Amino acid sequence: MGRSQETYNKKEVRNKKEKKRKEKEQRRQERRENREKSGLDDMIAYVDENGMLTSTPPDPDKKKKVKLEDIEIGVPSRDARVIDPLRKGVVSFFNESKGYGFIKDLETKESVFFHVNNTVDDVKEGNLVSFETERGHKGLTAVGIKIVK
Repeated sequence: MGRSQETYNKKEVRNKKEKKRKEKEQRRQERRENREKSGLDDMIAYVDENGMLTSTPPDPDKKKKVKLEDIEIGVPSRDARVIDPLRKGVVSFFNESKGYGFIKDLETKESVFFHVNNTVDDVKEGNLVSFETERGHKGLTAVGIKIVK
């Protein structure tokens, strides 16, 4: 008698759960039947001499000997160019009321942030300036900014 008072929604939920349980059991049964067909050989992948994944094992005749001394471990060094610490650029933006701006570096063409506290001379937009860079909280910051005459 308890089921006669069930709402339609409760019946739907119960039926969905039952259907899901049966589908899960059916999938489990199919996996048991197909277990013998699949093996470890189907899952193995090989890497050829070009670094591509293949299903066939590599040819032992193409094997190359590598000397232990030729193997480099570590991070390669960065570009060894010597960058002049004193850079030149043009003030592309300057907000006098807030006291900050950006300098466009003439060599690298990147914008570098600067604050009015780091200037030696009074700068304005369009001035050609020389500056040095330091690592700031959010990237490079220009310091020691002087107007080039």
